[in-house]
Amino acid sequence: MTVLHIDRTRALEAFNGYVVPYDADNPRIALKVAHTLRVADVCDAIARDEGLGDEDRDLAWLCGLLHDLGRFEQLRRWDTFDDSCSASHAALGVRELFEGGPEAAGSIRRFSPSSEEDGLIREAVGQHSALRVDDRLDARTRLFCDLVRDADKIDILRVASESSVQTILGIGERAFLDSGISDGARRAFAERRCVARSERTEPADFLVGLMGFIFELRFAASRRLVREQGYLYRILDDPFGLGRPFADPATQKTWERMCAEMRGLVEKDA
Repeated sequence: MTVLHIDRTRALEAFNGYVVPYDADNPRIALKVAHTLRVADVCDAIARDEGLGDEDRDLAWLCGLLHDLGRFEQLRRWDTFDDSCSASHAALGVRELFEGGPEAAGSIRRFSPSSEEDGLIREAVGQHSALRVDDRLDARTRLFCDLVRDADKIDILRVASESSVQTILGIGERAFLDSGISDGARRAFAERRCVARSERTEPADFLVGLMGFIFELRFAASRRLVREQGYLYRILDDPFGLGRPFADPATQKTWERMCAEMRGLVEKDA
């Protein structure tokens, strides 16, 4: 049981101070700020459902607050959220927190006065977007990694349901609707797992990747939140609010089949 005291007000002030130098008028910056705050709150909700004490709930919340810190530098340096053509945003976040010294804007000491849980926080930030968590982690660290990963997935569903295809994928509506679903994405869906980045070769694969999140949620509270919030249903019913089917009838048929299977899976879990 941790005895680390985390001051949420101080941590929020540090986060708000960190993002000040970035372009607040850029909708992608605003998107990541909102996402960060939501993930922190979802981490807290899952931790509460799991019966964690107040100190551990604060720690889960802090891990959520810090999980995407690297996104801001990624966007500033490369103007993208795509790790494959820039750098791992998780690794950037770890560097911002732990390798810049105590006076750096992103220093972990600005968010937490004690180094007691630095190792756990480092892993939670560094592994939140990995396809698989390092199986050598101790049970406590793995718990917090799983909390952050579930919360991140849950709020990405919200972001995708409320955003345009241009904001999320950097392409126009026609390019998205003209795309197909790759063999790799189909295989991942059939195997009931997340889609690896190397398997996502078509814009439409992004949607299959979102459905893949559901297969790997770790906590009952996470699955309940997905049903209650309804963002997944928006994605299934009307991806990116385009209101039009995929240009290729075979792709549309595959998408509709996947949606029916996913809806049945989510409702069965109720």
